[in-house]
Order: sequence, then structure tokens, then C-alpha cells
Amino acid sequence: MREKGNKPSLILRAIGNVLTSKLFLGALAAAAILTAIGFGVSSQLTRESKTTRFGFEDIGELATQSAYCTEVSTIEADQKLGDFSIPFTQSRYVYSYDVVVKAGLDFSAVKVDLDEPAAAVRVTLPEVRILSAEIDYDSFQVYVEDESIFRPITLEETNAATNSLVETAKTDAVANGLLDNARENAEALLTAFLQSELDLSEYEIEFSGGEPAESSTIPN
Repeated sequence: MREKGNKPSLILRAIGNVLTSKLFLGALAAAAILTAIGFGVSSQLTRESKTTRFGFEDIGELATQSAYCTEVSTIEADQKLGDFSIPFTQSRYVYSYDVVVKAGLDFSAVKVDLDEPAAAVRVTLPEVRILSAEIDYDSFQVYVEDESIFRPITLEETNAATNSLVETAKTDAVANGLLDNARENAEALLTAFLQSELDLSEYEIEFSGGEPAESSTIPN
């Protein structure tokens, strides 16, 4: 009688095990589907970001051209009586410094549009400008050093002359094509970068912008 009484219990337990196994397998299948969908979305978004942004936001300001200028500065001072210079009060310095002037652009402001139907990559550049102008203090040369004890040249006058020397170096660098060369080199760098991301045999690169603004050509 006990054996007959245990048969329904054994049958129910077997059915429960089967159902549990099916539920478990179903959960695994659902998890696999969701995982596959998740991986698909992630791959698509990564591809889109790579195509439209190209990572320029991580570069920041980049100098693409340097100019090395040797600038001569002259400081003259004396004591005057009316319009006449008092004898033996004349002081005169003539010296030079090399100045390194760097120009470039803010690569985080570069805009790239990929036109698939036209097979074109349109690159818009921000303004090209001077990024820095630094004196090479090791290049200091003195040509004339004649100072009167009655009218010494002050530190303020020396600093003002040196600042003027730096501004002259900026002007000379721009006049000799610094900003134009900086833009050309920026195009070359961007072309090399795009070539690593795209097959340029299938796309034409079109550059625009990059003209120096008058207000920011020679910053203080």
C-alpha cells in the first residue's frame, strides 16, 4: 500500500523537475537574447561616435608652426634741460633676444561632417592664432652698454623695452607668413588623422575656415 501511495508523489516531483529545467533554460535563452541586443546597440553607438567626432576634443590647442625671431632693442635715456640734453647724463643700451613665436589652433573646435552620399569630408577650422611668444633668455646679446651715473636706465624701462621686443617679434612672424603656414600644417595633420580613420580614396576632404581674426592675431 505504501508503494502505491508514493507513486503520485514521485510523478509530481518528476514533473516539477522538468518544469524547473524548462524555466531555467528559458531564462538562459532570454538572457542571451538581451545580451546580444545590448552588444549590438553598443557597437552601433561606438561606430557613430567615431564617425562624427573623430576624437578631436581630446587634443586641445596644438601649435602647428613656430617662428624664430632675433629682435634688437635700443633703450636711450638722459636728463634734459628744456629741450636740450644735459651732457654726461646720456644712457644707452642696445641688446637682442631670440623670440620663439608659436601659432596654431584649438583642435577641440574643429568640426567634421561626413557626407556619405557626396563622398566628402567637410572640415571646418577655427581661427588660426598665435598661441605663445617666449624669449630665449640664453640668447641674450649686448652690443652697447653705456650708462650714466646721473641718469641710469630703470628696471621699468628695461621691462617695457623687452615687452615691446616681444610684440615686434609677433608682428614680424605674422608678416613673414607664420599664420598661413600654421593653417597649412593643420590641414596636413588633420588629413593624416582622417586617413587613419577613413579610406581617402573614396572621400574628398574639403577644408574651410581657419582665417585669423584681426582681434586675436597678435594677443597680449
